[in-house]
Amino acid sequence: MTDVLKMGLPKGSLQDSTFNLLNRAGFSASCSSRSYFPSIDDPELDMILFRAQEMSRYVEDGVVDCGLTGKDWIHENGSDVIEVCELVYSKATAKPARWVLAVPAESGIEKPEQLEGGIIATELVNVTKKYFADKGINVKVEFSWGATEVKARLLDAIVEITETGSSIKANNLKIIDELMVSTTRFIANKAAWQDPFKRRKIESMAMLMQGAIEGKAKVGLKMNLEESMLPEITKLLPAEKSPTVSRLADDKYIAVEVVLEEKEARVIIPQAKMIGASGIFTYPLNLVIP
Repeated sequence: MTDVLKMGLPKGSLQDSTFNLLNRAGFSASCSSRSYFPSIDDPELDMILFRAQEMSRYVEDGVVDCGLTGKDWIHENGSDVIEVCELVYSKATAKPARWVLAVPAESGIEKPEQLEGGIIATELVNVTKKYFADKGINVKVEFSWGATEVKARLLDAIVEITETGSSIKANNLKIIDELMVSTTRFIANKAAWQDPFKRRKIESMAMLMQGAIEGKAKVGLKMNLEESMLPEITKLLPAEKSPTVSRLADDKYIAVEVVLEEKEARVIIPQAKMIGASGIFTYPLNLVIP
């Protein structure tokens, strides 16, 4: 039988972006709306969907060998797992998620100490309790089943997750402190990490997913020019970039190719054209492996 790595994927808000990440990493992965068992074109992978909030517990207990979840839920569950790598991707932006302490804008509260004796609603109960305990502030922390922003005016404050802050502003709340910055982590069960096949497969998955994230923000840039122009073109490129140079059929001309940030390409292309480069084009990248 083929060795198989059991991998947990986050169901919910991160689900679509996770499948997008896997597909850019070179896999064909999909899942019907009612299924918890995604299909993937790799016989060495067996995948199952869990809520991100539960993932670290299932990885720690060996229900799955590895999985994707947030740093926040690893801390909330106190899970003893291997953090293989950080993967900065999300449902909305490339920004990390922030857990913030927020109060109604009209409340007059400006600092956490003013919440002494109050009630705080959050989904991140254990982390929130520790935050207030470390500050020596006596509050009651209640689990919120959803619509947490609404509860800021029913109770005293909320601890809520945000990427852009738009929901906080839309509910006329203000942030008075930040508890944690969280990004997605690829985690592994400690026993699985000791298994040679599983560790090799986990490390390969980590490399491919990191490469897919790296590739998303970059493009390949290629152009033709006379060889005598190469020093001028090289000066336009970021200092750490060394281009690939290929000779064309006409030995006076060369092709120059480089991988860089998309925002860098839009600055370089007009300048390269003015110097005399031609046949300039960019192309998207799925993977960039350093």
